[in-house]
Amino acid sequence: MPVTFLHTADWQLGKPFARVADPDKRALIRQERLNVIPRIGQVAKEHGAAFLLVAGDLFDTPTVGKATVSQACSAIGQLGIPVLVIPGNHDHGGPGCLWEQDFFLRERDSLAPNLCLLLEATPVELEHAVIFPCPLLRRHEAVDPSSWLRDLDESVLAGFGDKVRLVLAHGSTQDFEGGGDDEDGSGGVPNLINLDRLPSEHFDYVALGDWHGTKAIGDKAWYAGTPEPDRFPKGADNAPGNVLVVKASRGGVPAVETVPTACLGWHQMAFAFASDDEVATFEGRLGELLGNRAARDLLRLELQGSLGIEATTRLESILEALDSRLLRLKLANHTVIAPTGPEVEALTRRTGDPLTSRVAAQLVELLNGSGEEAALAHIALRELHAAVTSSL
Repeated sequence: MPVTFLHTADWQLGKPFARVADPDKRALIRQERLNVIPRIGQVAKEHGAAFLLVAGDLFDTPTVGKATVSQACSAIGQLGIPVLVIPGNHDHGGPGCLWEQDFFLRERDSLAPNLCLLLEATPVELEHAVIFPCPLLRRHEAVDPSSWLRDLDESVLAGFGDKVRLVLAHGSTQDFEGGGDDEDGSGGVPNLINLDRLPSEHFDYVALGDWHGTKAIGDKAWYAGTPEPDRFPKGADNAPGNVLVVKASRGGVPAVETVPTACLGWHQMAFAFASDDEVATFEGRLGELLGNRAARDLLRLELQGSLGIEATTRLESILEALDSRLLRLKLANHTVIAPTGPEVEALTRRTGDPLTSRVAAQLVELLNGSGEEAALAHIALRELHAAVTSSL
């Protein structure tokens, strides 16, 4: 009979977000990764999910802090349905792993008795489904973690009757590269899962983890992606911030629905200034993207072009406010100061102040250079302009 369940992965609870300089903002981002768990539970309730599959990387590290373990177990325990988890490359199993430590086991037993750890490559039978876990016992496995599924005896499979057969795995597929932990890097291709070698008629759905965006890999295999984004977008097809509601039946093609669960916004934006008037246009674009929110968004921003002195000062005020409101501003500001004709004239033709006029003229000449000297000239000219205009 058909069964409805949730597929998710890559929660990476306890991720440090070290690139966020402000410790209070880091704490807000870390907490949001825990806050998404009740939202996942609400999705499960609304869709009548029988259980929840977590395809690896529940935690960010095998040495995650005890407070994170306790909070995670508390939140999972309140979901009200079985939660089946395999270790991924971040929280891999093996001797001495997190999953075998006394503290984790005590907290799991006390707070989350519905949390089922699948640490062995052996079928796990539920009421209406059979889970075929492919746990990672090392960070990087040299052997396809799903290889054991190719050798299953037909009689073993037949013994499960018409129960839905679900594969739970973490890694890259032969036609799609999964991982990559750094927001700027592409990562390698560890833990390769060869879906082509799985007898597709034997399995009804493959729940994948490792790629942090939601993506279909054929009719029966999906990456769920992380339910709360943790990095800037990696291309147009990257779609994090969801869980998957899956309705599967034995021998059929599963119906998969993507349900958003994210709270934080990770954005990227590029803007090139062609005139001073475009500072207002830039400010409007930011308003469209971020609204009046504070402490809910992260932005990777690249700026190009040239601006006059007053326009540069206005831009810096905008960036100062932006840095304060955002959880993180990753800025690449390549704009240069190009004083307007009136601004140059106001500084270099001060008949009552010849010293200022001479200094301004020299700074304007230095602007056309390069390196540290030109950079210092930009700063000095802007400060000189501010001092002159404030005295008027």
